[in-house]
Amino acid sequence: MTSRWASLRAGLEEFYAGPYRRTFARARREEDDLFRMVVLAEALGVPDPAAYYTVELMPALYEDFHAWHLRMGMDHSPLEHVGCC
Repeated sequence: MTSRWASLRAGLEEFYAGPYRRTFARARREEDDLFRMVVLAEALGVPDPAAYYTVELMPALYEDFHAWHLRMGMDHSPLEHVGCC
């Protein structure tokens, strides 16, 4: 009985969310880009009153930094201390 409910749930999820999967992915990527910009604002030269609190999040953002700065149209890393290219 549980497998029937699970398959029904998966089918309904695919029916309702399937057509919008690309839109959801794009919205999530845009939100992530905005979050990354807020966290890296001080390093990019924009005064940030919350820089003391966001500096702890920087190591978590270095993993996808290269893909981010290429998506933003920057050929090389805008940060002097992050040499990803």
